[in-house]
Amino acid sequence: MKRPLSSPGLQRPRAGRAGTAVARVVEVARTNIEPGEIGEPAFYKLLTAVVVPRPIAWVSSRSAAGIDNLAPHSFFTVAAIDPPVVQFTSVGYKDSVRNIEETQEFVVNLAPAWMFEQINATATAFPAGESEFDAVGVEREESLRVAPARVARSPVALECVLHATNTIGISTVVLGRVVNAAIDPDVIQDGLPAIERLAPLARLGRDQWSEIGRLLEITRIPFEHWPGHYSRAEG
Repeated sequence: MKRPLSSPGLQRPRAGRAGTAVARVVEVARTNIEPGEIGEPAFYKLLTAVVVPRPIAWVSSRSAAGIDNLAPHSFFTVAAIDPPVVQFTSVGYKDSVRNIEETQEFVVNLAPAWMFEQINATATAFPAGESEFDAVGVEREESLRVAPARVARSPVALECVLHATNTIGISTVVLGRVVNAAIDPDVIQDGLPAIERLAPLARLGRDQWSEIGRLLEITRIPFEHWPGHYSRAEG
């Protein structure tokens, strides 16, 4: 439920480890919103406006009847390293999930900024018998290890075999073991894909999307070197 805003209070010191800066507990004004009070659709919009930016899995799959499907899913991340597994979540039982459960294969194509309008267009709820590749005009290329096609102009495609699905309410989490990574050599720099060359799109809240902006680089601090290059902000 919504709770009244609290008034900012005094900062209270909290004991820290010897030789370290002392942490402070600060009372901050907040609006508290419980999911049951505003309902699922409203809380879904709140979550997607807060958990940002979200990378986009542009998932290509093929139905048992041989129809190619292509759809963007912005609940996407790496799930495991060994074996390499990626995951995406479909809100609602969509063609992507049905195809993957039928054929056990799919491809996660990177969603690059230069294909922004095509990516958005493939989110249209076309009939199951109509391919988004054809309706939107997205060029295919054959995959190496799986049957579903890759997006020809995407700089990276992760070919996957189904590891598992997990249903949570109206959502389905799809876990795929990566069996091949097809990478455009033009995006490689010093042995790895360069973020500026990948130019990935990200999803925000509302109808908003974003591109890569200012980059920040910093190394981790080994405990034995603490505080190292950490500079604690005061005030």
